[in-house]
Amino acid sequence: MNTVLVVAPHPDDETLGCGGTILRHIAGGDAVHWLIVTDMSVGHGFSDTQASRRQAQIQKVAAAFGFAGVHNLGLPPAKLDTLPMSDLVAVIGEIVKKISPAVVYLPFRGDVHTDHAAVFDAVASCSKWFRYPSIKRLLCYETLSETEFGLNAEGVKFAPNSFVNIAPYLGKKIEIAQIYEEEMGEFPFPRSAEAIRALAQVRGAACGCHAAESFMILKEINR
Repeated sequence: MNTVLVVAPHPDDETLGCGGTILRHIAGGDAVHWLIVTDMSVGHGFSDTQASRRQAQIQKVAAAFGFAGVHNLGLPPAKLDTLPMSDLVAVIGEIVKKISPAVVYLPFRGDVHTDHAAVFDAVASCSKWFRYPSIKRLLCYETLSETEFGLNAEGVKFAPNSFVNIAPYLGKKIEIAQIYEEEMGEFPFPRSAEAIRALAQVRGAACGCHAAESFMILKEINR
């Protein structure tokens, strides 16, 4: 059994980016932890209704996946790039040390949302083997509506080099994504059931299965 950590800048990133892979890990007996970095709270300018709805969604999503643990840092959304990186590294590092994951999934640094870049940088700092020796695999996931809209003038694009067959789990992934009602829309909106299915089929065609999720392996240690 492996301990797995999925780092989501916002709730829904985990499902869009690697929901099928999460379900596959759990079906295989792995303990998967969900780290939510930001929080939709009244203190961050959201209404009571918005905050309550989001907390209810998080609980439903956690139950649907069957996470071994849910960790919410409660940081302000869309403002992570204004926080000291040392503070972000410290709070994420505490979680990494607490659960000692062997596998970590994180967002792609080139995503259009600045929160994703900040989280990437912080998690990357928390992957040094001499400080966080449990981590053996570090992988970036792609997030619909964020990864494909990253313009990346430097020419850095999401280039998957790892694929996971999620054909048995695609239907449930879409069901879980639809828990985030206000985040989903009608196709061709990128966060739609049709778009999720289409991307899974494209990634599946790249690796010889009916549906897949793709990742960029950043680090793999075999001792």
